[in-house]
Amino acid sequence: MPLGKRIEPSAAKQIEQPLETKAVPPQVPKIPADSDNADKITEFTLFQAEEPKYSFSDIILNDSTYDAIQDVLVMYEKRDLLFNQWGLGERQKRQNRAGINLYGYSGTGKSMAAHAIANQLDRKILTVDYSQIESKYVGETSKNLVAMFDYAKESQSIIFFDEADALLSRRVTNMSNSTDVSVNQTRSVLLVLINEFDDLILYASNFITNYDPAFIRRILSHVKFELPDEENRCKLWRMYIPQPLPTNADIRGLAAKYNGVSGSDISNAVFNASLKAARLDEGTVCHAYFEEAIERIINSKADNDNMGTLVSRRTVSEDYVKSQFGGELPK
Repeated sequence: MPLGKRIEPSAAKQIEQPLETKAVPPQVPKIPADSDNADKITEFTLFQAEEPKYSFSDIILNDSTYDAIQDVLVMYEKRDLLFNQWGLGERQKRQNRAGINLYGYSGTGKSMAAHAIANQLDRKILTVDYSQIESKYVGETSKNLVAMFDYAKESQSIIFFDEADALLSRRVTNMSNSTDVSVNQTRSVLLVLINEFDDLILYASNFITNYDPAFIRRILSHVKFELPDEENRCKLWRMYIPQPLPTNADIRGLAAKYNGVSGSDISNAVFNASLKAARLDEGTVCHAYFEEAIERIINSKADNDNMGTLVSRRTVSEDYVKSQFGGELPK
């Protein structure tokens, strides 16, 4: 049996604890065979489940991030030790269920890591984002979620919620319209589906603070993706500068000088530097072009952080200042 394949739960079905809410837990909508939604599951087979695109050999991660992921995946490799010899099976009744939340800076390899996890477990991955299941019709989004989970069970795919904060965000407390009701219904249905899904679910987000606490509690492990340290920045520069590229780039110098950049930033900088050299019909992509490209990216990120704070300047005369303060300059 390939590592990570599901093991069917025992016949004695465990009774789940009710959701921590005073309201009656929502009923997960069923899709009748003769309804207009009968082909929802089929729709997901058209564009979702796929073979993983990456392995861990394709990603450069800080050691702490990689180790945190492997700490969870060992449950599929050493199942007998954990659940039988060590007795954890007496408390962990659903031995396939786990959730890993990959969160942190943009461009640090969260989505690639999700594919690498599926690759290590020899499983297909079912990538889901909110735009794929959202519907303008009240209740339809919940039905789409049900169809997606049903398909994941049938295909034994690992569910991957990319940009998960869009779906796992906090529920509306002061509902004022039907949209608020629909959002809360979707969140509640998703909680039930996650509780009942006896398999691995992956989540990725740049904004973990947006998660509803109810979802946080249902995720086994939270793995933070930090920006690469100097050694890993050096590896990333080497990886993204292809061997045939004619260049005099000082890779160690670039890694040491420019911190606070992601693997995605470095990839874009290499491509932009190459574009400039090609435009100028130069035979070498010189070191200065890489510096210029990465500095432009760093500056754009800084401007983005300051977005919303617009500052304008203009030069005014001393007489104008006096007029604004009743004829006297402020002391």
